[in-house]
Amino acid sequence: MTQPSRESPSPEFARGLNLFDSTMVVVGAMIGSGIFIVPAEMARHVGSAGWLLVAWGVAGVLTIAGALCYGELSAMMPHAGGMYIYLREAYSPLWGFLYGWTLFSVIETGTIAAVAVAFARFSGVLWPLVSEERYLIPPLRLSTHYAVSLSTAQLLAIGVIALLTFGNTLGLRYGKAIQNVFTVAKTGALGSLIVLGIFYGRNSAAVSANFSSPWHPHAVDSLGSGLDATTAFGLFVAICLSQTGSLFSADSWHNIAFAAAEVRKAERNVTRAMVMGATIVIALYVLANVAYMVTLPLEAIQHAPADRVGTATLEAMFPRAGSSVMAAAIMISTFGTINALTLTGARVYYAMARQKLFFPFAGRLNAASVPASSLKLQGLWAALLVLPRIYVPASHSWGNLYSNLLEYVISSALIFYVLTVAGVFRLRVLRPDAPRPYRTLGYPFVPAFYILAATVILIVLFVYRPSTTWPGLLIVLLGIPVYKLIGWTQRLQAAPPPPPQKAGFQKPE
Repeated sequence: MTQPSRESPSPEFARGLNLFDSTMVVVGAMIGSGIFIVPAEMARHVGSAGWLLVAWGVAGVLTIAGALCYGELSAMMPHAGGMYIYLREAYSPLWGFLYGWTLFSVIETGTIAAVAVAFARFSGVLWPLVSEERYLIPPLRLSTHYAVSLSTAQLLAIGVIALLTFGNTLGLRYGKAIQNVFTVAKTGALGSLIVLGIFYGRNSAAVSANFSSPWHPHAVDSLGSGLDATTAFGLFVAICLSQTGSLFSADSWHNIAFAAAEVRKAERNVTRAMVMGATIVIALYVLANVAYMVTLPLEAIQHAPADRVGTATLEAMFPRAGSSVMAAAIMISTFGTINALTLTGARVYYAMARQKLFFPFAGRLNAASVPASSLKLQGLWAALLVLPRIYVPASHSWGNLYSNLLEYVISSALIFYVLTVAGVFRLRVLRPDAPRPYRTLGYPFVPAFYILAATVILIVLFVYRPSTTWPGLLIVLLGIPVYKLIGWTQRLQAAPPPPPQKAGFQKPE
């Protein structure tokens, strides 16, 4: 165990986030690189412009419904930790720990790693020296399929993680300043793409190809077992499977609740920030897809090089400069996303450490009133996740291990969301008299709808995507023996020492 810091003995969180700052955290955490990429796979699933917009609409309704439900919990418990606290209080410490375990091991840190490498990849468009194929340390095989390496792109990704981790250890005002600047910039960049696509890139060929028969699926991918979106049931399955991309792109809308202890008037502003931020982002996402579809025919969206639909859209409008402009926009977007995830995620591990379910040193604040040790530990693990590689036989190349891990936990994260929303019902029964400054709008229909819809999507994912869902559940379940081990260690430390034995011969009883 580390020694206590000689800085302020018991600093407290500073409530330095107003409503605008909090909304910028929500928007900044949600908008990364996904909106510029995932529409390609979604379009291959559903096969038509109309159903692609419906798929994004489903993600939007679910996200906003979730924010409305989480608002009641955040108003009841405006403390650092967010979902970790809600699950712990609604069910048991085990459920809170399993979420925190998965968040630290893969969800938050893996996303930070993924977004940092996306930043580096698009940097390579502007500076060819940055590349995942330009190695400082070539892949060192750990087995047939796994290796570790250090390329210039990986080095830049680690550098960005280190830079933003350090910036956030200096205090909340530094973290929020970075967040506000980059969120405004990325929102402006996405808004500019939308305006350009709708009013400048719009062409009759794309509009006719996509909207002359917007509900007729064509050129669709197989969903397995001979099923595709050309049948009613196949279309239903395709929309559910497409949520993997849309919900992932719209994820992290609740991250501001992790930092609720630093939000002014948290009982109201956390809810407002989640709902306003989620609504802004979903509106931008739907409009971005409209911009894509009035600029490019659906086939070009489905088969955009490396799935980079945003780049293909800009190149259609500006053939010589499109890829460079999009690379710069995505660099701005991903930089802000990494900062938002870094700022908020560390607060969960702080809350876990305060309740003796994480490393003790992570439960202390530094003189700047931020959990510096928790931030550093998160940054270190995220940086380490950048290094492992997994061999991809189809392309004879090395992919990133965290990409597989993130696919595994998307469904598991959805399980935690369902449990948290169900916690609204459970806490109404268990704590009927608890102060609720905000009550879920549309209760009980809104939370019931969320639980039903998300559960249906989960069932489809487990049935049709078993290779990426069951391993995720295993990652979550691995937290159970870790939790038991922590409990056993705590009981061992709390046990009184055995009485001293007297020297000499002891008479048997």
